[in-house]
Amino acid sequence: MPLSMYQACVPVFVRGLSVLAALLEKGAAHATATGADPAALIAARLAPDMYPLSGQVQRASDASKFAVQRLSRVEAPKFPDEETTFEQLQERIAATIAYLQGVPADKLDGAESRKITLAFGDFRQEFRGDDYLLTFALPNFYFHVTTAYGILRQAGVKIGKLDFLGPYPQP
Repeated sequence: MPLSMYQACVPVFVRGLSVLAALLEKGAAHATATGADPAALIAARLAPDMYPLSGQVQRASDASKFAVQRLSRVEAPKFPDEETTFEQLQERIAATIAYLQGVPADKLDGAESRKITLAFGDFRQEFRGDDYLLTFALPNFYFHVTTAYGILRQAGVKIGKLDFLGPYPQP
């Protein structure tokens, strides 16, 4: 049986967001253990022109939910990007996962051949659904998850590659 579009995106996004939630838990624990200001950690960024940790979490949320929305045509919730605490970021991740898990698998049937058009700023690109997922949506999602990991790591949070990979599902 071939891999379905649902299998290639919804469980992948849910897993990545779950890993991101676990990384944020370690960030919050680090702030508590070291007396660091949690707000400073949430505002930390790798470079001046990059989003802070909060923005990376918001963009990972958006990348996953909007990808599934575009592919399934099931409207995604809108979030105002106002999270300033670890708790609020965790709530956003949980709400995103709830949306993703609520999209019926059959809504992605045939999504591989759907036309997806992206247009923002000077960027305009048309994709087939499978190309959109594999060459844009998933790389974009993991860019933000990876950048969040990098911000936490740079701030001294004790995380490593296995934290990024997360626990593996048991057969």
